[in-house]
Amino acid sequence: MSSRYSMGSVPNMVRSLLVVAALVVAILLMVPRVNSISQPPVDVASSARSVAAETHWPILIPTGLPDGWKATSVRYVRSTGGLMTWHVGYVSPAGDYVAAEQTENATWEWVHAQTNRAPMTGTVTIAGTTWTEYIRDQKVQNSLVDKRGAGELTTVVTGTGTFDELRVFVEHLTPYVEAR
Repeated sequence: MSSRYSMGSVPNMVRSLLVVAALVVAILLMVPRVNSISQPPVDVASSARSVAAETHWPILIPTGLPDGWKATSVRYVRSTGGLMTWHVGYVSPAGDYVAAEQTENATWEWVHAQTNRAPMTGTVTIAGTTWTEYIRDQKVQNSLVDKRGAGELTTVVTGTGTFDELRVFVEHLTPYVEAR
């Protein structure tokens, strides 16, 4: 025969749940949580050196950016249309993303992909070079394109940054061979 206490009671169950909840809260308060994740620094110059040696392209890297700009990504990969593409990405002091993409003999398809299918909206001259502006409102992406002829590099500076941030980035782009 079983005791009437073996079936438990509602007050005992509530007390047990309160004890368990108090233990869970105590453990949560003791365990440290990460507020932000920082990635290791990106070595743009080292990657640029190997890509320039392999391709003989005068790839562009930003040099002397104002304080607060942080390199977040660098790669040389096959992209749209099978074109090998040099990519270097940064976060601006305002937290916006700005990247430079470069390839040789760029196609319309490649430019269209790098600008996220944004419509062309005009031109702007920065440091003596005329750049074509592209704005994609629905996805907040601004782009500047310097499209060159056959055998030359086409550069796309793109990202969530404002055109002022893109302009600052473009003003600091220099060919790697001169940036040593």
